[in-house]
Amino acid sequence: MVLLSPSMKGLRKLLRICERYAVAHGLRYNTSKSKLMIFKSGNKIYEHKEPLSLCNAPLNMVTKFKYLGHWVSDNLSDILDLERERRALAVRCNMLARRFARCSEQVKITLFKAYCQSFYTCSLWTGYTQRAYNALRVQYNDAFRVVMGLPRFCSASGMFAEARVDDFYAIIRKRCASLMNRLQASPNIILSALACRWDSPLLRHWIGLHAPLARCNLL
Repeated sequence: MVLLSPSMKGLRKLLRICERYAVAHGLRYNTSKSKLMIFKSGNKIYEHKEPLSLCNAPLNMVTKFKYLGHWVSDNLSDILDLERERRALAVRCNMLARRFARCSEQVKITLFKAYCQSFYTCSLWTGYTQRAYNALRVQYNDAFRVVMGLPRFCSASGMFAEARVDDFYAIIRKRCASLMNRLQASPNIILSALACRWDSPLLRHWIGLHAPLARCNLL
């Protein structure tokens, strides 16, 4: 469960509601796993003097937290989550290369698509450096070479085209387009607002991913 509030006063009110609900329904919160994170707004840092508590236990403040497998940072950066995915991809491709080295090429391609193209929560990545983004792209390309037993410096675009496998950019575009479609079709007015507002980071990122492709099609 996540509580979001634009102010500390509002957050305290939400915590008290949770406490009353827990007492009324015989529930108990695990306060040792409950954390407090204050998101930064540019260079501005929100200062609070009184610590927040849940069930009389103070909440520890953190700058990053892993929620449903996705790393959330107080500066809204996705670099940490990209690194998580890069490491996981390296582990999965090495496992495939070791266990299925003698399989046919088609079997290897099928396994690669199943285990190395998930890019969990990649459609939420909007704040990252080009260095972190390229590191994951290179890891994806190298993973395909390792699984397929291809030369280290062979053409990435050529090997994906020959095997009819989506490259890194195609996967990211498809994942982001799928998220935008679901948000725009959602009956939830908050979710639909995220997709329709022109100042939305998700929409701006989606346009940035598809704009180069659109220019190429026009040419």
